[in-house]
Amino acid sequence: MQYTVYLSGEIHSDWREKIKKSVIDKQLPITILTPNTDHQSSDDCAENILGPESSNYWKDHKAAKINSMRQMTAIERADIVVVRFGDKYKQWNAAFDAGIAVAKGKALIVEHADDIIHPLKEIDAAAQAVAQNTEQVIEILEYLTRDY
Repeated sequence: MQYTVYLSGEIHSDWREKIKKSVIDKQLPITILTPNTDHQSSDDCAENILGPESSNYWKDHKAAKINSMRQMTAIERADIVVVRFGDKYKQWNAAFDAGIAVAKGKALIVEHADDIIHPLKEIDAAAQAVAQNTEQVIEILEYLTRDY
């Protein structure tokens, strides 16, 4: 079976690259979609395209709107949404993407460490799978694509 998988969430580690490499190495029938993971480019896209803003609120607001076009399109196209919560920052955007995926009826795989189980309990309850590491996510994706 062919899947389209959107990799959402934490951008400060190489977890996406590990998944992409595994998909290629194992020749899994998976198309990977991602948000813009270049933090500076994502933050500055509106000012770079539309011009400078007088306040950080409008800079962030306009950038979020532009970036949301990519994110919402990717979630809409995805069969499976993987959301990784890392150990830095509050990651409200990752929680938002998980909520959108659930609302759209997308299969959801959540990845996070044990020390944030409690704050993510509602998201975990809505997910089809909760992984503790990227290797488990890869194993789930591999399992889903096997012919039995």
